Amino acid sequence: MHENEKIIRAAYQVAEDQDVAGWSAAFTEDGTFTDESIPHTYRGPAELGLTVEVYAKAFPDMHRELEKFYVVDNMVIVQLRLQGTHTGPLELPTGTVPPTGKRMDAPCCDVFELVDGKIKRFDCYAEGSVIAKQLGLA
Repeated sequence: MHENEKIIRAAYQVAEDQDVAGWSAAFTEDGTFTDESIPHTYRGPAELGLTVEVYAKAFPDMHRELEKFYVVDNMVIVQLRLQGTHTGPLELPTGTVPPTGKRMDAPCCDVFELVDGKIKRFDCYAEGSVIAKQLGLA
């Protein structure tokens, strides 16, 4: 297994463990996380941990089913599925979505850029239309 794949697998585990400090520490000081389904970019240590908190609150049973990894130099691309039950408020920059009690199982593609063993840029392409439909929002 390529070293950069190991780094990203460890970052996913930190998110699964809902370790906010560990998630933020996986990024460079100027690291970013863009949720392309919203779209919104979280920047730096003060904002990066919010993503773990928000999704842990909205989907306490959140699981990221990792399917395929592609590693090219300092880039790691991951095909995965986002799975969880929407039992808490989903607080987004555009407003709060009240709990629906429905389960999601949505395809996603994550793109990571690494620098010196840390995440500099993370672009998440979650299939927002599938998530909205599964949660009964569309």
